[in-house]
Amino acid sequence: MYTMRWWRLFAGFDLWLVLAALALTLLGLVTMYTFQGDNGYFTRQAYWIILSLGVMVASMLPDYRFLRTGNTAFFFYVVSALSLILVLFIGEVTLGAQSRFNLGFFSLQPSDPAKLVLIALLAKYFSKRHELIGDFRHIIISGLYAFVIFGLVFIQPDFGSAIILFFIWFGMVLVAGIKLRHLLLVFLLGAVAFGGMWEFAFQDYQKERIMTFLDPLSDIQGAGYNAYQSTIAVGSGQLLGKGIGYGTQSKLQFLPEYETDFIFAAFAEEWGLVGVLVLFLLFAVVIWRLLYHATLGATNFERLFATGVAILFVSHFFVHIGMNIGLLPVTGTTVPFLSYGGTHLMTEFMGLGIVMAMRKYTTRHYQARDILITE
Repeated sequence: MYTMRWWRLFAGFDLWLVLAALALTLLGLVTMYTFQGDNGYFTRQAYWIILSLGVMVASMLPDYRFLRTGNTAFFFYVVSALSLILVLFIGEVTLGAQSRFNLGFFSLQPSDPAKLVLIALLAKYFSKRHELIGDFRHIIISGLYAFVIFGLVFIQPDFGSAIILFFIWFGMVLVAGIKLRHLLLVFLLGAVAFGGMWEFAFQDYQKERIMTFLDPLSDIQGAGYNAYQSTIAVGSGQLLGKGIGYGTQSKLQFLPEYETDFIFAAFAEEWGLVGVLVLFLLFAVVIWRLLYHATLGATNFERLFATGVAILFVSHFFVHIGMNIGLLPVTGTTVPFLSYGGTHLMTEFMGLGIVMAMRKYTTRHYQARDILITE
């Protein structure tokens, strides 16, 4: 009996998913290594990886069916919103953004766990109204939920995380089943909102980044410097790269924030095209396994949550890479599992742990495990 209970605690464990995610973290870790100067990022990230794996294991223990009913998901949503409000008053200012709490031994960025909370809330909302999603008011209500978190993150200002929050909502609306005319209306509203934000909300440096995106060579020494150095780093990696620790653009600090916002460029410089293809393959495995778990979800809630986590990772991945190769404006986003940082890494592994935990109570999975235990 004890063996059965212990097995069921980790019945949803997905070895392929965990190995692919862990391989991505290790690739990011060695990209932070340098043969010259301080390896502080490398050392601290190693600790974050170990702690994040512990968070993932702990996240697999609860039974998350309680999120389907009651007000638990909304309670977490309110707590997230309050933490985002609080950080605007007492948060630490880093690179012009007041987006994290300085706790001494590490900094907590509440916008990262808020993404998982928004996914859970939207998953519950759409799963309860799956047959009524054609009613446009559900698009509006879900959009208001997302807009509160989006707005609080945007005014920090953290434009990159705000864009990811929008993609989470938009992606989950598409998965839930939006009508074409409603989709066109959403685009129209988005265009109007963007025009309003350009006029009244965007900071001057954000406008400069967008204008530089439209004409990257217009200000190489100013607003376009980071994007220009990033494209140089990516191109200089060629086929096999310059080797671990020998990225001149990143390690000699021509490329700023190479451990976070531009880690893909730093990785491509050191690992080359072959390494980039391996990176894409590993990330594809992570998304494949998440979508596989989504197809086996016990209810629409589990299916939507796993899909939402996949949307979160895909959004981060392509926004980050697009930014690094000059296809998108520089917005300051991390790439899942690869970039330096504790909060986002723990959040990502927590997301994996929750998705795997939800497999514990799928009927088909339980039956297969019971047969194995009986035999």
